Amino acid sequence: MKKILIVDDDAELRSNLIEVLREAGYQAESAASAKEGVAMIEAQKFDVVLLDFMMPKMSGVDVLLAMRRLRPKTKVIMITAFATVENAVDAVKKGASDYISKPFKIESLLTTIRRVLEEAKFETCKNNPDFDQTLSSLASPIRRNIIKLLHAREKMRLMEITRELGIDDHTKTVFHLKILKEAGIIEQDNEKSYSLAKEGMKTLACLRTLENHLIE
Repeated sequence: MKKILIVDDDAELRSNLIEVLREAGYQAESAASAKEGVAMIEAQKFDVVLLDFMMPKMSGVDVLLAMRRLRPKTKVIMITAFATVENAVDAVKKGASDYISKPFKIESLLTTIRRVLEEAKFETCKNNPDFDQTLSSLASPIRRNIIKLLHAREKMRLMEITRELGIDDHTKTVFHLKILKEAGIIEQDNEKSYSLAKEGMKTLACLRTLENHLIE
């Protein structure tokens, strides 16, 4: 369950957002001030922070920069009034993932959160030292389908994979299996059955993330 922190001095907004986010399946907590929000970020890990741009004593950018120093991987979405959109754009340049303007529709907020979380997954893929090889492995739709197939079936032999994919020449399947095996994405046991390796499960997650971005 993804954790979201709401940092806003508006008590009613915090209460409403907590209810909405929990109903959407997130673990939500809140802070009533910038100082409290920074302290909570320092004490525990959150996946996303919803940060009000205008709060007493500390500016939104100051809070953003403090949070980025403490938890650089945590995504920050600025909540801003229409009059401060320009400042919010500046905050994005300084490391915020996005901003949303008040008044906003709940579905718009949830869509932004989902997209930011997907981007975080993609960044995890990019940080993989073998990312180039992973992308190369995913370039072929046949190899992408093999990965999905092995995830669904767990273990399959060569001819089973060939038949399931509707490939006439099994040597083509051998070629693609070889590439996936060399990339460490799949493995073969003593009975000649193929399955996803540990790296293959990570690649599957990257594949789903890439497909979501392409669909969008």
